[in-house]
Amino acid sequence: MTVPLPSVPVAHEPPAEAVAPLIRGVAVLAALTEAGGTLSASALERRTGLARSTVDRITATLARMGYVRQDGRDAVLTPRVMELGNAYLAALRLPALLDGHADAVADELDESVSLAVADRDGIRFIHQATRRRAMSVSFRIGDLLPAERTAPGPLFAAEWTEREWAAWRARRAADPADAGFPAVPPRNPAVADDFEARTEEARHSGWALDDQLVEPGLVAVSVPVRDPGTGRVACVASVVSHTSRHTAADLRETLLPRLRTAVTAMEAELRAAGARPAEPGPPPAGLAVWTTASKHELGRDFVESLARGLTVLTAFGEGRSALTLTDVAKATGLARATARRALITFEHLGLVSADGREFTLTPRVLSLGYPPLSRTTLSRLAAPWLRALADRLDEPTALAVPVPGVPGEIQYVAVAAASRVLTVDITVGTRLPASRTALGRALLGLAGPGGYALADEELESGLRSIAVPVRDRAGRPVAAVNVATHAARRTLAECVSEVLPALHATAARIQDDLHIASRFTHVPLS
Repeated sequence: MTVPLPSVPVAHEPPAEAVAPLIRGVAVLAALTEAGGTLSASALERRTGLARSTVDRITATLARMGYVRQDGRDAVLTPRVMELGNAYLAALRLPALLDGHADAVADELDESVSLAVADRDGIRFIHQATRRRAMSVSFRIGDLLPAERTAPGPLFAAEWTEREWAAWRARRAADPADAGFPAVPPRNPAVADDFEARTEEARHSGWALDDQLVEPGLVAVSVPVRDPGTGRVACVASVVSHTSRHTAADLRETLLPRLRTAVTAMEAELRAAGARPAEPGPPPAGLAVWTTASKHELGRDFVESLARGLTVLTAFGEGRSALTLTDVAKATGLARATARRALITFEHLGLVSADGREFTLTPRVLSLGYPPLSRTTLSRLAAPWLRALADRLDEPTALAVPVPGVPGEIQYVAVAAASRVLTVDITVGTRLPASRTALGRALLGLAGPGGYALADEELESGLRSIAVPVRDRAGRPVAAVNVATHAARRTLAECVSEVLPALHATAARIQDDLHIASRFTHVPLS
């Protein structure tokens, strides 16, 4: 049975060499993404049309890969699934090269700024610089919008062929309410469809406007960023606001000139990057061996063809934007025949495109888990790991971060309680002096040679705590995680010998998730 991705037009029948379990696994990931990251097994069964036993085997395999976790009856996407989208974004290079310029414009104008690429007859966001205010306008990285309801859409459509226009018209006729685009509200049939006229206008003016096309109150102005080698649109930069701050006319008069200046700088960045090709990063290692070992351990519950197929996507990355079949097989350790069937499957699903002997990832890879996780926070990342640690040790655990603008204070942003009569009861939001807590000392870099800090009955009589830091991608301590106990339950030596190994392991898991999630997105600490 063919189970296409939501909103993805694919052929009715897959090629004979396509991997059916891989098609089904991708459908499960897409369904979880469209649902916001969480679905029960029965809901996955209904959404994908797959048998319950198949859903169970797929979710078990994805859990083994670290892409989902089981929370009772629900399957929940985890930050590790973002490595698929990260592979696309790293191969694309545009976010890494241009996000600094987009962020600078957002700071200067105090408005949200986005970068988007074309995805067939839609647009997909690859970077968001958002504003933290009560009413903020932005989409998530990976969100797909119909081209005709956006400011970037006419700029991309100005380069469409007649075949692409025909595909757009067919999609509009088949989905007049935009049900295939869950990131936007249903289309208002009373709004005139003047997309072709707006495209012609954008072709001549070099910019485009969204005057409340997505929803009432939202306005945006866009300018194309052109590839210096081909002159074609590489991506589109947009300033997004709402009508209580700017009218559409305001955007043209006050914000468009600054956006054009930023785009000029972005194109200069692309020219400079063209003169210094990216150094290839390390490819994934040992994946084929890992999947074989997992199959031997889990048996029928592990769908090896699904796991091996998904590893093919991670073969791409910085300096590896276009790969031959031989390149993919070498990077993953898979047999050429296995890699070839996975690539054929992904091409059928629109996740990979082929140009001669070379394959590249498409923006559609971002539909595999990225949007609902691109707005995550460190406290959300940490919560399941803290819960697991508290259950394992039967002691309360917590995550704390520095208080912005208040030197010397920490704030608890995530906690997991223990089911004891006598326990530590500190709630989220509590602030404490850093110098008197193990968490604070770990954050201040005062941990000992073993990388941990202890506090022995300093904050309160009988309370002992051991903490270790959590570091960002640059190696800076941005948070700390601890385990607290009563002095009667564990000696200081037992805290080190019994608690510290599990604490280090938990901090490492939180840190790994943070590094994956923050590669191309901003992860707030709380």
